[in-house]
Amino acid sequence: MSDETPEADRVPGAAHPRHAGAVIGHDEAAGTFLSAAGASRLHHAWLITGPRGIGKATLAWSITRWLLADGEPGSLQVAPDNPVSRRVAALSEPRLHLVRRAFDEKTGRLKAEITVDDIRGLLSFFHMSAAEGGRRVAIVDAADEMNGAAANALLKVLEEPPAGGVILLIAHQPARLLPTIRSRCRELRLSPLSPEDMADVLSRQGIDTDASALAALSGGSVGEALRLSGQDGLKVYAKLVNLFGTLPRFDRIKAREFADGAGGRATADGDPFDLRITLLDLFLTRLARAGLLGAPIPEAAAGEAELMARLCPDPDAARTWAGAQAELSARARAGRAVNLDPAALVMDMLIQLAGLAPAHAKA
Repeated sequence: MSDETPEADRVPGAAHPRHAGAVIGHDEAAGTFLSAAGASRLHHAWLITGPRGIGKATLAWSITRWLLADGEPGSLQVAPDNPVSRRVAALSEPRLHLVRRAFDEKTGRLKAEITVDDIRGLLSFFHMSAAEGGRRVAIVDAADEMNGAAANALLKVLEEPPAGGVILLIAHQPARLLPTIRSRCRELRLSPLSPEDMADVLSRQGIDTDASALAALSGGSVGEALRLSGQDGLKVYAKLVNLFGTLPRFDRIKAREFADGAGGRATADGDPFDLRITLLDLFLTRLARAGLLGAPIPEAAAGEAELMARLCPDPDAARTWAGAQAELSARARAGRAVNLDPAALVMDMLIQLAGLAPAHAKA
């Protein structure tokens, strides 16, 4: 695989989870798995759930290395110079099979779903490797990205589990999975990381400055924090805060500058349109919460708390902003799906949001 080829299970701008050296902040889940393995109650399928970007894939890859390297009891740590660790990092371990959304060479984009052909590859892996014996591991990341045919094909594997096989399913939204799939898995449910654990993980990724702001904006998701960092998300968010700071006058020059940035070309490091829609969603969510719980602390941009206290002073304003967030975000993503101009879509959102401010802003 070329270094430029996008990977569906990797945050743009960050290392792939298979390269992570340690699982941070999920000791309980790791302990649950190790206890089951130590007591010879190793289930054939594990469903690792929780919000996107909190370390589910890191845990899955750590479990994979531990299983294939016959790791020591009590810890998932496997030395990076272990042959299994090196093969897993290179995706050359023959006893490992990874299922994820494939890259479509014709369109130059990642496919939108995991297809039935992807799951058939999993079936072939277990069938072909059965004669070799020993333990085999498959990772499906993310299981909630399977289409209906793929889900039904996976269910057949779970109903007749392969001898010596362990399947690790990662799911951001487990409710989207078939109940029959969930019932055949043992669940490891992960929670968002604490601020201290976030700071630890970001430091290991070489991010020491702006860690507090990234943690605030990402809501305990390291993956989201790394994505924002890799795309200068904090700088773009600061521009958004400055723009809304001009309300109710509304600076159209700043608005046009922000919107025009959405028209940039998507790369392996991210999509400028998606970044701006994500930041608008986050801004409006934090704005709505300000009317219910008070201005956000810590701030994700200078002046954010004062601005939100002014634009959303009470629960009535919070309901208005929350409703606008849901409506405009859905409209923008639908517009992009039919190839409408990204800059025009973002500009339209900004103009409509500007019209809401005079009715709720403090004098």
